[in-house]
Amino acid sequence: MQEKILPLGGGLRDRKRAETHARIQKAAMALFFEQGFEATTLDQIAARACVSRRSLFHYFASKEEIVFSTKAGLGQLIADAVALRPADEPLLTMAENALTDMAANFQGPEPRALARLIHETPALRSGDHAKYEGLERVLSQALAQRSGRSLQDAEVQVVATTAIGILRNAIERWLAADDGRGPEVWGQEAFAALRTAARR
Repeated sequence: MQEKILPLGGGLRDRKRAETHARIQKAAMALFFEQGFEATTLDQIAARACVSRRSLFHYFASKEEIVFSTKAGLGQLIADAVALRPADEPLLTMAENALTDMAANFQGPEPRALARLIHETPALRSGDHAKYEGLERVLSQALAQRSGRSLQDAEVQVVATTAIGILRNAIERWLAADDGRGPEVWGQEAFAALRTAARR
């Protein structure tokens, strides 16, 4: 699913577009959390955001696109976290530490509510699966660049695929636990389980 990324220019027109984009996104997410994704209509979103339905479609093509726009920066967060790791760190450790560091951005009730909304809504869950494939590519590129290896390096590809699989598993277990611990706790546990299994 393609997201419309607005230009970051400093002109008044760009600022107004960015403000409207954010207002629609905020209004939609509030409605989704209040009454559910399926029960929320585009007309309701437009009304709460104080825009016309036609204007809404200039920014988002669907309700699904609005939800996924809130995660548009996730790949960059992963790449940035990898770039801060020591270049000589083992790849699996690099991936684990980068994802753990990134998880600091997803603490509190709102990230959990978003993750739960996606997990419990079939129309969103299928699109979220496609997102993980994109994150595998991002992580592969980041690991290769930071370690100085080729993108085709088998270890780079296997670690990236495994780490994103662990990310998915950690989010599912985080939601199932529904306690005060963050997703990084489940990710670290999963990485530890992987290392234990590899030694047997």
